[in-house]
Amino acid sequence: MHGLPQLEKLQDGGLKMRIELEIAKDDKEWNELIKKSPHGSIFHTWKWLKISEKYTNTKLYPIIGYKGEEPIGIFPIFYKKKYFIRMAFSPPPHTGVTYLGLLLINYNKLKESKRLSYLIEFHKFVDEFICKELNCNYILITTPPNFIDARPFKWTNYTLDPIYNYRIYLSVGLDKVWENFKPELRSHIKRTNKRGVKVEFGDINDLKFIYESLVWRYKEQGRSIKVKFDYLKEIYENYKKYMKIFISKFNDEPIGGIVVTAFNGVVSYWIGGAKAKLKGLSPNDLAQWEAIKWAYENGFKYYEEIGAGTENLSHFKAKYNPELTICFTAKKSSALSSLIEKIYMKMKK
Repeated sequence: MHGLPQLEKLQDGGLKMRIELEIAKDDKEWNELIKKSPHGSIFHTWKWLKISEKYTNTKLYPIIGYKGEEPIGIFPIFYKKKYFIRMAFSPPPHTGVTYLGLLLINYNKLKESKRLSYLIEFHKFVDEFICKELNCNYILITTPPNFIDARPFKWTNYTLDPIYNYRIYLSVGLDKVWENFKPELRSHIKRTNKRGVKVEFGDINDLKFIYESLVWRYKEQGRSIKVKFDYLKEIYENYKKYMKIFISKFNDEPIGGIVVTAFNGVVSYWIGGAKAKLKGLSPNDLAQWEAIKWAYENGFKYYEEIGAGTENLSHFKAKYNPELTICFTAKKSSALSSLIEKIYMKMKK
């Protein structure tokens, strides 16, 4: 039998335990279950979660839900206590991870009645664990793209906000993808290429260049990057098989670049793209076009652009004529936690 000992009291009062929870102990079963979900992402993989735990000073609870002996879902939760605020995140902050949340196994193969039942029950018991066992008074969860059924969160008193990303479907063919680009974008890519900008696969030194470019760009805007380079370095060292760095060079000097992840049929533009200092060139557009070509040539289904919910970024990303995807941020907090959050957000401005 599976189950968390501290959840046994949920059976009190005649409440029937339909879904049992277990804390995963290693990566083998966990990573296999990710592959069985159409919403599984590289961010859900065991090693990424453990590295995130290390650099965010949180406690990871990698929860697996079972119905009998059958695993029906996974839900990584990160716990952190600061002063009197007990917080649960999925994903944790300052990791560059936009979404995480629960996954339902064989989601597309289940009939709606069973899918809804599993989703409701699994979420309910995880929510009980977070609220009653971890005693959290602030919870923030973001579901993966196109995992659109956020109703169980609503029904358990979470506040929902939509989060938008973009996706380019590569099945239409590379020529069609190119034709769908805004003419101005195609012109910028051609001009940049003709001016002698080349795109190469990068290494750890190029990752550092991309990071430092983002630090410089954020500083220009009066902001600061919370993601640590040591975290990015460790992610890169452990995910070279699933990560590509496309670095744009002019006269053999790096002038732009992006980092993409490649997992579960999706190549995702993860970080990079800081505005180049050279005028009249579009090295990041050229790098992204090379990344799209690489994704197509290597048989990936989609190319994802994370972060379409910010107005200025959405205009930039829309030039590629992608399709909009949606996920949800679900938040539950006490009155005191909400007040502290509002004060914190005002201080950040």
